[in-house]
Amino acid sequence: MKNNVNWGRVALIAIPFLWLFFLFLLPFGSVIKMSLSDMATARPPYTPVFNSEEGIIGLWTLISEFDLENYLLLTEDELYWRSYFSSLKIATLSTIFTLLIGFPIAYGMAKTPSQWRATLVMLIILPFWTSFLIRVYAWIGILKQEGLLNNALIYFGIIDQPLVILNTDIAVYIGIVYSYLPFMVLPLYATLEKIDYSLLEAALDLGCSQFKTFWVIVVPLALPGIIAGCFLVFIPAMGEFVIPDLLGGSSTLMIGKTLWGEFFNNRDWPVSSAVAVILLMLLIVPIVLFQKMQEKELKEQGQ
Repeated sequence: MKNNVNWGRVALIAIPFLWLFFLFLLPFGSVIKMSLSDMATARPPYTPVFNSEEGIIGLWTLISEFDLENYLLLTEDELYWRSYFSSLKIATLSTIFTLLIGFPIAYGMAKTPSQWRATLVMLIILPFWTSFLIRVYAWIGILKQEGLLNNALIYFGIIDQPLVILNTDIAVYIGIVYSYLPFMVLPLYATLEKIDYSLLEAALDLGCSQFKTFWVIVVPLALPGIIAGCFLVFIPAMGEFVIPDLLGGSSTLMIGKTLWGEFFNNRDWPVSSAVAVILLMLLIVPIVLFQKMQEKELKEQGQ
């Protein structure tokens, strides 16, 4: 029996896998290898545990000298686990704030007449036309003591003395929520736009209050967009470096900031690589578990 292979389909499927292999798996493997190395005052500033030129001997050396010293250091040094917990707290609260702000925006866009929706979507993505770094620097001018926000509050008589916002965790929250708000609004809008709003009218006709109708009908139907938006905000916020470095103070701990300090200030690449590997594992494992749960639910619904 002749086996006809659709090479066009194979090539189409192979492209994302090749991209994933060369731009993620290979660099990540290099980071793992570096995390098992020892620090050295040389270039590069670490002693490789395996050299491909050594072949089988080098591989045997890697297995025989395999240790998790750099990973154990992360549990012993208070700085690292405090950075992880602080990043988790800031990323979680920022995701919640972004959802609370983004959901009404997306809901209002979905309820807007269709001729205005494209314009509203363009306004949401408009900040992406400007450099991310410039937008964060702009918040420095807004939040500093003699900045635009304090001057406006003093002018309207709301406060007498300038508020200290810059170089605090509050400024970090503001920066993250502002920067990642489009990532929450767009998937929510894509989901809410597809809702059959006649269901809301039917629920109101049957005696449901507007709040109950919203909570019982709109929120469950918008759940895929909520989950997607939360992932798109939480994952980059967890490893954020620029915003806490520019808007946060010296007491603001986030793992991205700690990772930068280890790489470029302490030049401890092995420990830095171990920090990056643990961070990636913390982000990947929940996503994989969630996908497994989704697949299981889909199978159960199909049965």
